[in-house]
Amino acid sequence: MPAQLDPKLLMLRAWQSNRLTRTYMDLLESDQYGPASRFFLSDIYASKDFSQRDHDILTIYNFLSHILPPISLQLLRDSIELNQLTYDLDKTLLAVLVDKLGVTTTITAGLYAQAYQICDNYAERAFQIRSIAKTVQEVGEGARLPLINTALKLIHKPAVRAGWVELYEFLNRGYKAFKPMKNIKFFVSVIRDREMQILDNLLSNKPDPFKLNG
Repeated sequence: MPAQLDPKLLMLRAWQSNRLTRTYMDLLESDQYGPASRFFLSDIYASKDFSQRDHDILTIYNFLSHILPPISLQLLRDSIELNQLTYDLDKTLLAVLVDKLGVTTTITAGLYAQAYQICDNYAERAFQIRSIAKTVQEVGEGARLPLINTALKLIHKPAVRAGWVELYEFLNRGYKAFKPMKNIKFFVSVIRDREMQILDNLLSNKPDPFKLNG
């Protein structure tokens, strides 16, 4: 069984989820982009313990390689790598917040920015943003392919029999959230541009790092 997630890491993800909600309120309120935006906040950046689902992804990767089409396997590989990168970066950030800045129960924008500056890992954070953009692009393009829906139907019964219901429901929700999107390039560019601007603001000690230009 996967280990339980650190409560302090859940605290950090709750703060990040609230920040993302404020940053992308316009997308969340959009008929076209709202479902995908809400999927990210509820299934990827929520303050929940996803360790069982993530454990299942790693466990059944070889099994899925015999069922899923190549485009789905590439997306799955990229998602696993992005998930691990995000976890590692968040653990490093959390260590600074707790051990160096004395955070116990409350994170502020100022403390978050200070922790980013202490971590001083611009290259890794920029790579994370590019990886997010790449993965979102792949999800959006894949959701419009009929073979993805067929693949999801094929793995439904095996997933249920093996006890991988949580993972299957996650994949299915992601497919349904992205399928209605007509302009995936716009969605990706908004995320990439805003997150890069915020990263630059955080590391340049801007008074309000989450305030966007334009």
